[in-house]
Amino acid sequence: MIVSTSKPGDEPAMIASRFVGAVVAAQVLAQIGTFTLPALLPGFITGWSLSATEAGWLVGAYFAAYVVAVPVLVALTDRVPARRIYLFGTTLTAAAHLGFALLAEGFWSGLALRAVAGIGWAGCYMPGLKAIADRLEGDAQSRAVSWHAAGVGIAGAVSFAIAGMLDAIGGPVLAFLLGAAAAAIAFGIGVAVMPRSVPLRLADAPAPSALLDFRPVFKNRAAMAWIAGYTVHTWELAALRAWAVTFLGLTIARDGAPGWLPGPTIIFTVAGLVGIAVSILGNETAQRFGRARVVAVAMGAAAVLALVTGWSSMISAPLAAISVLLWNAAIYLDSSALTAGTVQAATPGRRGATMGLHSMCGYAGGFFGPLGVGIALDLAGPASAFGWVLAFGHVAVVTLIGLVILRRIGRGG
Repeated sequence: MIVSTSKPGDEPAMIASRFVGAVVAAQVLAQIGTFTLPALLPGFITGWSLSATEAGWLVGAYFAAYVVAVPVLVALTDRVPARRIYLFGTTLTAAAHLGFALLAEGFWSGLALRAVAGIGWAGCYMPGLKAIADRLEGDAQSRAVSWHAAGVGIAGAVSFAIAGMLDAIGGPVLAFLLGAAAAAIAFGIGVAVMPRSVPLRLADAPAPSALLDFRPVFKNRAAMAWIAGYTVHTWELAALRAWAVTFLGLTIARDGAPGWLPGPTIIFTVAGLVGIAVSILGNETAQRFGRARVVAVAMGAAAVLALVTGWSSMISAPLAAISVLLWNAAIYLDSSALTAGTVQAATPGRRGATMGLHSMCGYAGGFFGPLGVGIALDLAGPASAFGWVLAFGHVAVVTLIGLVILRRIGRGG
């Protein structure tokens, strides 16, 4: 292991903040093309003659590949500088978006390229976060984690509006080309700012266990409680992100909408941006009133709003849009708090493995969420209003089960 001789206190706070800002900017660029497919999903369903279940697989394949790759890639950051893994991830991300722009012709080619993109993000998301976490401690670390989550969330939100705009100008090819170019720039930032070595304070940490040996992490009950919560969080977030545009589009097409109501991609972009502000507020509130309390309120509210959103399409498009905005905000309320909880509960020498398991479990939920919605829609029919009640209702049930598990494990720690 390469070890730096510098310590956190040796560098001015301004230098540290610039480093965090640069890494967050890179993460925004690496993430910007991730939700191009969900944003344009109605067109792909029509153009490729996809069933709702197939559409769910296309969105979910990204998360499934992430789950397979992330334990290896993130655990490796306990052995080598996170920079190496990050550069690998941005390379695959750029290649996947470029391939989707130029090579994807249907379900199977799209599925393969989505899987490559998922592996790429596995090399970007947690390794980039670990590069930040390894350099900071205490409240500064918690706030940096919050800003990292905010940056990724902003990219996810803005990607819907950008994809819709570029699709209108030059079709989906142009939207995916932008994602490829942005990931290439993220690669350049990683080369420029990420440390080539591991911070000195981690040199005396316990030697990492076997690469995929998560037994020490499973014994850390505090970390496992937050991981359980994050799994449910990503399940519901991925389900809404994957299907919100399609849900709003079908509701507007069936019931009509007033002239002042924006299009689906703009609505969900606003939802995402509101969610970012809520996420930052949630982390600050958690530090003041307790992380467990804030997470419980967020998950309970999200379960209720999932049910409300499913029923809202039977009433009006504006109500459906408001319900999506509120549900998305409730989901985001505990986003930073859950990840910060895992980071701070992790044993320093096993932070990479702990974050890897956190991300692996979370993105497993990210796979099942969109797929579960797709299966429910095929059972009831995507044009059926009751289909959305069933689809989003399953998310409410999963959220409540997750809350019970989180609280039980947390009390046992």
